[in-house]
Amino acid sequence: MLQKKICMVGAFATGKTSLVSRFIYSIFSDRYYTTVGVKIDKKTLNLQGNQVNLILWDLYGEDEFQKVRMSYLRGSSGYILVVDGTRRNTLDKAFELQTKVEETIGKVPFILVFNKWDMTEEWEFEPQELDSILSKGWNVIKTSAKTGQGVEEVFQTLAHQIINR
Repeated sequence: MLQKKICMVGAFATGKTSLVSRFIYSIFSDRYYTTVGVKIDKKTLNLQGNQVNLILWDLYGEDEFQKVRMSYLRGSSGYILVVDGTRRNTLDKAFELQTKVEETIGKVPFILVFNKWDMTEEWEFEPQELDSILSKGWNVIKTSAKTGQGVEEVFQTLAHQIINR
Protein backbone atom coordinates (compact mmCIF):
# COMPACT_ATOMS: atom_id res chain seq x y z
CA MET A 1 0.00 0.00 0.00
CA LEU A 2 1.22 3.45 -0.90
CA GLN A 3 1.11 6.21 1.72
CA LYS A 4 0.99 9.84 0.65
CA LYS A 5 1.00 12.91 2.87
CA ILE A 6 -1.22 15.78 1.74
CA CYS A 7 -1.38 19.12 3.54
CA MET A 8 -4.36 21.46 3.68
CA VAL A 9 -3.04 25.04 3.42
CA GLY A 10 -4.77 28.42 3.42
CA ALA A 11 -5.84 31.44 5.41
CA PHE A 12 -7.87 30.98 8.58
CA ALA A 13 -11.57 30.05 8.22
CA THR A 14 -11.44 29.08 4.54
CA GLY A 15 -13.00 25.68 5.21
CA LYS A 16 -9.94 23.39 5.31
CA THR A 17 -11.23 21.37 8.27
CA SER A 18 -14.75 21.25 6.83
CA LEU A 19 -13.43 19.89 3.52
CA VAL A 20 -11.49 17.15 5.34
CA SER A 21 -14.54 16.29 7.49
CA ARG A 22 -16.75 16.09 4.40
CA PHE A 23 -14.22 13.88 2.58
CA ILE A 24 -13.38 11.54 5.49
CA TYR A 25 -16.64 11.36 7.44
CA SER A 26 -19.26 12.75 4.98
CA ILE A 27 -20.30 15.35 7.55
CA PHE A 28 -20.53 19.12 7.74
CA SER A 29 -20.98 21.36 10.77
CA ASP A 30 -21.90 25.04 10.75
CA ARG A 31 -19.88 25.50 13.93
CA TYR A 32 -16.47 27.05 13.49
CA TYR A 33 -13.60 25.45 15.36
CA THR A 34 -10.14 26.90 15.01
CA THR A 35 -7.52 24.26 14.25
CA VAL A 36 -4.74 24.41 16.80
CA GLY A 37 -1.46 23.20 15.30
CA VAL A 38 -2.27 20.33 12.99
CA LYS A 39 -5.00 17.69 12.82
CA ILE A 40 -4.18 14.45 11.03
CA ASP A 41 -6.73 12.13 9.37
CA LYS A 42 -6.41 9.18 7.01
CA LYS A 43 -8.44 7.74 4.18
CA THR A 44 -7.66 4.91 1.81
CA LEU A 45 -8.53 5.23 -1.88
CA ASN A 46 -8.39 2.65 -4.62
CA LEU A 47 -6.63 4.30 -7.56
CA GLN A 48 -5.70 2.50 -10.75
CA GLY A 49 -5.73 -0.82 -8.89
CA ASN A 50 -3.53 0.50 -6.08
CA GLN A 51 -4.51 1.05 -2.47
CA VAL A 52 -3.38 4.58 -1.57
CA ASN A 53 -3.48 5.68 2.03
CA LEU A 54 -3.86 9.47 2.12
CA ILE A 55 -2.57 11.03 5.31
CA LEU A 56 -4.24 14.43 5.49
CA TRP A 57 -2.54 17.14 7.53
CA ASP A 58 -5.05 19.89 8.26
CA LEU A 59 -2.79 22.83 9.17
CA TYR A 60 -4.07 25.77 11.17
CA GLY A 61 -4.94 28.77 9.02
CA GLU A 62 -2.52 31.60 8.51
CA ASP A 63 -3.49 35.12 9.54
CA GLU A 64 -1.76 38.33 10.60
CA PHE A 65 -0.98 36.87 14.03
CA GLN A 66 0.19 33.40 13.16
CA LYS A 67 2.22 32.02 10.29
CA VAL A 68 2.03 28.44 9.01
CA ARG A 69 5.02 26.45 10.21
CA MET A 70 6.65 25.34 7.01
CA SER A 71 8.22 22.36 8.84
CA TYR A 72 4.73 20.75 8.85
CA LEU A 73 4.97 20.53 5.06
CA ARG A 74 8.11 18.38 4.90
CA GLY A 75 7.47 14.99 3.37
CA SER A 76 4.31 16.11 1.60
CA SER A 77 3.53 14.52 -1.74
CA GLY A 78 1.06 17.30 -2.52
CA TYR A 79 -1.15 19.95 -1.00
CA ILE A 80 -4.53 21.59 -1.27
CA LEU A 81 -4.54 25.38 -1.25
CA VAL A 82 -7.94 26.54 0.05
CA VAL A 83 -9.54 29.91 -0.71
CA ASP A 84 -12.82 31.21 0.75
CA GLY A 85 -14.80 32.57 -2.20
CA THR A 86 -16.55 35.07 0.06
CA ARG A 87 -13.29 36.70 1.18
CA ARG A 88 -11.07 38.18 -1.57
CA ASN A 89 -8.03 38.49 0.72
CA THR A 90 -7.84 34.69 1.08
CA LEU A 91 -6.81 34.43 -2.59
CA ASP A 92 -3.93 36.84 -2.00
CA LYS A 93 -2.92 34.76 1.03
CA ALA A 94 -3.11 31.60 -1.11
CA PHE A 95 -0.71 33.09 -3.70
CA GLU A 96 1.69 34.02 -0.90
CA LEU A 97 1.44 30.57 0.72
CA GLN A 98 1.91 28.77 -2.61
CA THR A 99 5.23 30.56 -3.07
CA LYS A 100 6.32 29.71 0.49
CA VAL A 101 5.31 26.07 0.12
CA GLU A 102 7.21 25.73 -3.16
CA GLU A 103 10.31 27.31 -1.59
CA THR A 104 10.04 24.84 1.32
CA ILE A 105 9.28 21.52 -0.39
CA GLY A 106 9.79 22.22 -4.09
CA LYS A 107 7.31 21.70 -6.88
CA VAL A 108 4.81 19.05 -5.90
CA PRO A 109 1.26 18.59 -7.18
CA PHE A 110 -1.36 20.90 -5.69
CA ILE A 111 -4.90 22.01 -6.31
CA LEU A 112 -6.32 25.46 -5.69
CA VAL A 113 -9.76 25.08 -4.15
CA PHE A 114 -12.36 27.84 -4.24
CA ASN A 115 -14.55 26.79 -1.32
CA LYS A 116 -18.03 27.93 -0.28
CA TRP A 117 -19.46 27.49 -3.79
CA ASP A 118 -22.90 27.22 -2.16
CA MET A 119 -22.59 30.95 -1.30
CA THR A 120 -21.73 32.33 -4.77
CA GLU A 121 -24.04 35.32 -4.32
CA GLU A 122 -21.57 36.48 -1.63
CA TRP A 123 -18.41 35.80 -3.65
CA GLU A 124 -15.85 38.57 -4.02
CA PHE A 125 -14.27 37.30 -7.26
CA GLU A 126 -14.70 38.14 -10.89
CA PRO A 127 -14.75 35.37 -13.52
CA GLN A 128 -11.64 36.93 -15.15
CA GLU A 129 -9.66 36.25 -11.97
CA LEU A 130 -10.39 32.54 -12.26
CA ASP A 131 -9.45 32.62 -15.94
CA SER A 132 -6.13 34.27 -15.02
CA ILE A 133 -5.36 31.53 -12.51
CA LEU A 134 -6.28 28.80 -15.00
CA SER A 135 -3.94 30.40 -17.54
CA LYS A 136 -1.06 29.68 -15.11
CA GLY A 137 -1.78 26.00 -15.61
CA TRP A 138 -3.03 25.52 -12.05
CA ASN A 139 -5.73 22.99 -11.27
CA VAL A 140 -8.69 24.85 -9.82
CA ILE A 141 -11.76 23.15 -8.38
CA LYS A 142 -14.83 24.86 -6.93
CA THR A 143 -16.14 23.17 -3.81
CA SER A 144 -18.71 23.37 -1.08
CA ALA A 145 -17.92 21.50 2.11
CA LYS A 146 -21.54 22.16 3.09
CA THR A 147 -23.15 20.44 0.09
CA GLY A 148 -20.24 18.15 -0.77
CA GLN A 149 -19.90 19.58 -4.30
CA GLY A 150 -16.42 18.97 -5.72
CA VAL A 151 -14.94 17.62 -2.47
CA GLU A 152 -14.34 14.04 -3.59
CA GLU A 153 -13.06 15.35 -6.93
CA VAL A 154 -10.37 17.45 -5.19
CA PHE A 155 -8.85 14.55 -3.28
CA GLN A 156 -9.21 12.05 -6.14
CA THR A 157 -7.63 14.48 -8.64
CA LEU A 158 -4.71 15.29 -6.36
CA ALA A 159 -4.14 11.62 -5.55
CA HIS A 160 -4.06 10.81 -9.29
CA GLN A 161 -1.58 13.63 -9.92
CA ILE A 162 0.68 12.32 -7.15
CA ILE A 163 0.54 8.69 -8.32
CA ASN A 164 1.13 9.58 -11.98
CA ARG A 165 3.96 11.97 -11.25
